[in-house]
Formats: sequence, C-alpha cells, structure tokens
Amino acid sequence: MDEMGYQLVAATLRLMGSLPGPVRRKIAGIMGRLWFALDARHRNIALQNLHQAFSGEKSKKTIRRLARECFQDLSEIFFEIGWSLNRTPESLSRFITVRGLSHYRNAVNRKKGVLLLTLHLGNWELLSGVAAMAKIPVHVLYRPLDISALDLFFRRFRSRFGARLIPTARSMRRILRALRRKEAVAVLLDQNVDWYEGPFPEFFGKQACTNQGLALMALTTEAPVVPVYLVRNGDRFIAEFLEEIPLIRTGDRRKDLEENTRRYNRVLEAAIRRFPSQWLWVHQRWKTRPFCPWPRETD
Repeated sequence: MDEMGYQLVAATLRLMGSLPGPVRRKIAGIMGRLWFALDARHRNIALQNLHQAFSGEKSKKTIRRLARECFQDLSEIFFEIGWSLNRTPESLSRFITVRGLSHYRNAVNRKKGVLLLTLHLGNWELLSGVAAMAKIPVHVLYRPLDISALDLFFRRFRSRFGARLIPTARSMRRILRALRRKEAVAVLLDQNVDWYEGPFPEFFGKQACTNQGLALMALTTEAPVVPVYLVRNGDRFIAEFLEEIPLIRTGDRRKDLEENTRRYNRVLEAAIRRFPSQWLWVHQRWKTRPFCPWPRETD
C-alpha cells in the first residue's frame, strides 16, 4: 500500500515538474495566494510570527505581503521537487550556484567530520543534490512523516544521490560513527521543540526553545559547525556555505550548550533576514514557553 502511495506522489510531482519554468512559477503563485486566502490557521500563524520578528521594522502592509509570498514560495517547492526528480547532480549544477565551499573544505581538513547547520529556507530539499555536486558524503537527520507514503517518498528523494538518512530518535551513535569517518551530518535547527529538549536562546528578539543536540555533538566531538542553505534567485538557486561557527568552551557544560545554541540561532536569523519570504513562517517557532528551568544534564 505504501508503495502504491509512493508511486502516486512521485507521478503527481513529476507531472508538476514537467511544466515549463514560467508556467510552474505562475501556477505556484496562484496556489500560494489561494492557500493564503483559504487557510486561516496557517495564515494567522505566519502573520503572528512575522509581526513577532519584524514589528517596529516593517509596516503591516509589508508583513502581510511577506506572509503571502511565503505561501507562494512554499507552493513552489513541490514543483521544484518534481522538476528535480529526473535531474543528475551534473545537470543540477547548471541551475545551482554554490558559494563558500572553501568554508566546508577548510572544516573537513580538520579531520573530525563536519556538522552542517541548516534550516527550512528556500528549497532545503535540494541540498542533498548540492552535497552530491560538491562530493560531500552527508548524513541527514530527519523526523519520519506521519503519512507513510509521503515518508517513503521523501526518504527516497533525499537519499537518491547518496545521502544517508538518520532518524532523530536514538541517533547519537550513528552520528558519532559518521563523524569518525570524517563525513558530514546535516542538522535542521530552526524548529520548535519541547522545553526539556534544550535552552531558550533568543530568536528574532523572543526566547525560542531550541534543540541542544547540535551543540552537544559539537562539544562532544569538536567537529566544526558550518552553516549552509539554499535559496531561490530568479529562476536559479544559490547554495551558500558560511564560515565555521567557533565553538565556545567555558568549563560550564550548561552555559556552553546555551551559548553555542544561541550563536547557531543568531546565524539562522541572519540568513532569514536576508531572504525573509523564503522561510517557513507557517511553523509555530515560539510555541514552547519557558515555564520552568531547563534541566541540567545528567551523567
């Protein structure tokens, strides 16, 4: 049954992706505007998040425009996934410009593996293609989707160029093995988590519960953390690797986890500020509130 569902999803996306680029973008724009108009719940979440992030910086009119563009950009992702299904890394390279790859190469030369910090910006689903283009052996942390046919599709889509997937549950042993082999592990760190999963560093001026896992991995292994994201640029894409984020060690484990996580959030916020319409504003990033102290680690 899952295989039938997978074939249906794949066929639908291939059809969407087979349309000429201008037609894809036109239809995605229409779909996004309809989604924005009809889905009051996610529209309100996006508007509330944008007001939280840009109140005092941008007008209400601009914030509403950014929210509408967010829905259009999210709609475009599905067409782009379908378009990329028949692409090889070589053919993708004609549409994706990679910048800052030297930052990754400098990090990998440390021979401790590399932790790639990324987020739901632009079309993050094409980053596995970028890894293949750059010949980066990468493992991707992911949470299985609730709909099994969709989960099967995205597992195959994300791994089709050689990326290996690591489910977030009980993942540490596989992550450590990958880093010992001097490979890369990609972590999406821009989503809300429960209060016991990490500290509450600021994100756009408001405390946002953030998973401590990346900071814990960096402190445990000393693997360098290199941010990377992929955004749209007209009818093309730009994948950008940023400078390694220096690891902070003070001798206080809890403070180190908090400070390094705060630095990761700061880098992600800066990327979103550069491309505000391309982030996942429909996600309830500030849902978890700090109602009790964050517990200390136990040995």
